[in-house]
Amino acid sequence: MLHAIIIDDEQKAIESLSWELSNFASEIKVLAKFTSPEEGIEYIKNNEIDCLFLDIEMPTMDGFQVIEKIKRKNFSIVVTTAYNDYAIKAIKNQAMDYLLKPVDTEDLRETIDKIKKFNNQNNSSEKFEKILMSFNEKLNHKKIAINTDGKIIFLDPEEILFAESDGNYSTIHTTSKKPILVTKKLKEINELLPKDYFFRIHNSFIINLHKVKEFLKVDGYVILENNHKIPVSRNKKSQFLENF
Repeated sequence: MLHAIIIDDEQKAIESLSWELSNFASEIKVLAKFTSPEEGIEYIKNNEIDCLFLDIEMPTMDGFQVIEKIKRKNFSIVVTTAYNDYAIKAIKNQAMDYLLKPVDTEDLRETIDKIKKFNNQNNSSEKFEKILMSFNEKLNHKKIAINTDGKIIFLDPEEILFAESDGNYSTIHTTSKKPILVTKKLKEINELLPKDYFFRIHNSFIINLHKVKEFLKVDGYVILENNHKIPVSRNKKSQFLENF
């Protein structure tokens, strides 16, 4: 079952698309509908979806601005518009498909098939990641396999400074590369990292213990290499100090 949401400033357009989608109720379910793009973006940050049906022309924020504000697009984006002039721009902005309003049932059928194919490719990538990680463990390798942005990055623990939570996503900060956005919760990242190197010092942060320069006891912060300042949770403080 595919899980979708709809963002469109026109309630009638939402109702029309919802009705068309009800013809495929055994394959796709609409979890939420938003006339406010801002509320839709907030929902995406905190929930897992398979597809976003997104209107282009909206008064407070157009569809392309919405796409820009979504950090990690691990789901299909289907642009819905009354104007076919937006087709090329939609594809260039990482939309998987576009539908002209009023939405045709046959066109929607084809789009749902494309969404399924996209999801299958993503699932295959996740399975491959697990195989590589298992292979690393059997060979006693210390590299950490991170699946991100259509590729798998292998990181040495010494390269990682800290990981930060962002709802259903996490950001891994390294010593040399740009921050890496990962479609995993911080709890899942914590399970990937070796315990002798890393410690979850706060609900929102995991730090590399080997990179700690200072601990500010009064303020409750640690200073890492590159002068990153990370808060220490009160209930983690004593456990953190036991690591030194």
